[in-house]
Amino acid sequence: MSYSECGIAPMAAPCARGDTPAHATAARPMMPLQAFLVEDSPVIRENLVAALEEMLPLRVVGTAEDEAGAVRWLGDAANRCDIAIIDIFLRQGSGLGVLRALQHSGAAIDRVVLTNYATDDMRRQCVQLGASQVFDKSGEIDALVAHCQALHAAGTGGEAAIE
Repeated sequence: MSYSECGIAPMAAPCARGDTPAHATAARPMMPLQAFLVEDSPVIRENLVAALEEMLPLRVVGTAEDEAGAVRWLGDAANRCDIAIIDIFLRQGSGLGVLRALQHSGAAIDRVVLTNYATDDMRRQCVQLGASQVFDKSGEIDALVAHCQALHAAGTGGEAAIE
């Protein structure tokens, strides 16, 4: 199944397995970003995990398909991530509830929203709840990739813990 068939826009060509991405340096080896993904569609979730892990120095360390599962995982002190990628409309609950829980926890992780409903009003609500960026699934996947690359280049990979 192609990315476009499951709602994920095609992205730039990934590095072959074993190749060193251009943004990695031998002088400053960094761990990959640790990502947590909140997405209720199994097809989109699986394809997004595969694409992000192939294209970026990123490892998805956990997923949830609903608000309660996301809040439970993110609230567990044994779990660590640098970035939470959150869909808004979930099978049960909402990505807004996940953002609210993260805001109240004070967790030092980057929060981005990836949604099909990236209206101006939704973007405003997400930013007010602590999202650093809001990306539209239908046309801003490349911007999400660029955001993750910048986060990794800033040295975030493998360092942030959920408190």
